Amino acid sequence: MALQGIRVLELAGLAPGPFCGMVLADFGAQVVRVDRPGAGGDVSFMARGKRSLAVNLKRQDGALVLRRLCAQADVVLEPFRHGVMEKLQLGPEILQRENPKLIYARLSGFGQSGRFCRVAGHDINYLALSGILSKIGRSGENPYAPLNLLADFGGGGLICTLGILLALFQRTRSGKGQVIDASMVEGTAYLSSFLWKSQQVGLWERPRGQNMLDGGAPFYTTYRTADGGFMAVGAIEPQFYKLLIKGLGLKSDELPNQMSVTDWPEMKRRFAEVFAKKTKEEWCQIFDGTDACVTPVLTFEEVTQHDHNKERGSFITDEEQSVSPRPAPLLSDTPAVPSSKRDPFVGEHTEEILQEFGFSQVEINQLTSDKIIEINKPRANL
Repeated sequence: MALQGIRVLELAGLAPGPFCGMVLADFGAQVVRVDRPGAGGDVSFMARGKRSLAVNLKRQDGALVLRRLCAQADVVLEPFRHGVMEKLQLGPEILQRENPKLIYARLSGFGQSGRFCRVAGHDINYLALSGILSKIGRSGENPYAPLNLLADFGGGGLICTLGILLALFQRTRSGKGQVIDASMVEGTAYLSSFLWKSQQVGLWERPRGQNMLDGGAPFYTTYRTADGGFMAVGAIEPQFYKLLIKGLGLKSDELPNQMSVTDWPEMKRRFAEVFAKKTKEEWCQIFDGTDACVTPVLTFEEVTQHDHNKERGSFITDEEQSVSPRPAPLLSDTPAVPSSKRDPFVGEHTEEILQEFGFSQVEINQLTSDKIIEINKPRANL
């Protein structure tokens, strides 16, 4: 796979860091998740393809264990607020002095500088500070966060992954690693570049929820069907809009102009009345295979059974029969081969990882006795 041979140390954290590490593992990196002891053998979160090492970094000897690992690693990924790693004597100045090739990825909400760099937050807070939350929501309602996808995973985990890959590529030229300051606020703002660059063309001049792409237009929104399902409509271009009107059984010459903004609320009501007369399946039969840009809103239960997704193998099933999306994008020569094994228990691979990194059995036994590390092998392996 594309990242074969790359050694990554991912310090345990919440959603963005584990996602970043999972993407790297899916594409071939050897990812070790550095977990906190005391989890009692719990399964790591979003740990597909990873191994788990449980070590207490708050103890000096635990921090020294990580330093020895980082001396042989390509990437270390840490998800803490500014200053936490420095307090543990694990900051980039120390680790990169011992391993100049180390790529030090710092994934945080507010970044490593600025007045909020030491403040707690979550996806909705980063989304708010990026300016994007102000743009999301229905007309006349409060802004709302679209789950915790944008900041945590888009502007956070995925942007950090991009930073790691860029640093790995640059290292092939310079021979040196570098520090990545991945702020979820800035990553989310960067994702929204289109909104900033398109302000002058009138796409966002109306209040939230009343513009063409934020739910204001009758041809770019969702509609409830007779059976309680939903259809998504994205018929922006005139030729696609014409096919939408045809599929709905309406006549263009009896309707206002598509871009008559003042008529949009009434048009939405008319479209809603029509969509409510047929089931989701009936609408699929009408619009499937057309360019009307009308698709069913699939539930998690439905999405794996949709013909298109089945034909492409877009979802995978692991050995525990848990379903998840296949890694993307597809690479023609070195595609991702995600692990089908269960996620590891916290501390399941502590001993074998330390052995691989040159720790002697005497050292491992002493670290275990001193409660610096924790070994939690599955019962079947005892």
